[in-house]
Amino acid sequence: MKLHQLEALVASADAGSIRGAARALGLSQAAVTRALRELEANERLPLLVRAPEGIGFTEHGKVLLTHARLVLNQLEHAQSDLERLRGRIEGRLMVGVTPWVTLTFLPEAVLLFRKQMPEIRLELFEGLMAVAQPLLREGSMDFAIGQLPPAAGTQEFACEPLLTYESSVMVRAGHRHQHASSIHELLDNDWVLNFPADGQAGLVDYLFTRHGAQIDERRIVRAQSVAMLQTMVEQADMCTWSPTVLSLVPPFGGRLRALALKEHFESRQLSIVSRRNSTLSSAAVCFVECLLKVIRRHSRSARKDDLALFATLTLLI
Repeated sequence: MKLHQLEALVASADAGSIRGAARALGLSQAAVTRALRELEANERLPLLVRAPEGIGFTEHGKVLLTHARLVLNQLEHAQSDLERLRGRIEGRLMVGVTPWVTLTFLPEAVLLFRKQMPEIRLELFEGLMAVAQPLLREGSMDFAIGQLPPAAGTQEFACEPLLTYESSVMVRAGHRHQHASSIHELLDNDWVLNFPADGQAGLVDYLFTRHGAQIDERRIVRAQSVAMLQTMVEQADMCTWSPTVLSLVPPFGGRLRALALKEHFESRQLSIVSRRNSTLSSAAVCFVECLLKVIRRHSRSARKDDLALFATLTLLI
């Protein structure tokens, strides 16, 4: 297994065709085809599915593709670290950020980071951990700021806790259930929720079953973005369950109502999540330090908005 073969494999996956991979790598189609055939021959396994509309991957190919991405990303990080030791701070940093952090602390943290490391190409990926996990696994994302789902492998990912945050059932302002006091009053309503592909059963148990409530799961709509969730809550009168802080900050502040239900929902934990046994780059460490500085500054603030914010947050470090 050689490096150029792995590069051909990843480029083919990204481009969806041999021609596109050749263009991306600056090689001939024949060279890319040869590298892929050599890789299949060396591994004695079928890796690609060739078709007129492009290429796909066998199960063997998908497994190898994940490792190939990880290898190439680690080499990129190594190159960045060597450049840093030569006195040149450059490279790429990709960070996954859970939406409520994007709406609160992220802008200040980014400005602070850009002052300290202006040569770093920063890429921010807004999404919940279910979206970030595959990118962390393959090494293209350096770390994520979020909560690792209970179903995620603790052997695969490492978590550094930052703070805990409260969560609430929410509806739009003026909703017919905005004064509800129990989850049982909301069972005839449609819900919009975000959860990983295998996470609906656990979330239904957490929100409903353990409280003696039975909901028709056909009432639950799975949303993959906060914008979609917001639209369903505000324009389709759906209920949702989210960090309480969302009801306090733009664009949600004043438009969402956190319900005072008798049912208790435990505080969630916000963490720096990375692949276990990987080392964060100097740029990643700097970004984390900038974020912590911003969070601590707000936690010590006497401003009305910050006091309201930290009534729902508890700093752990």
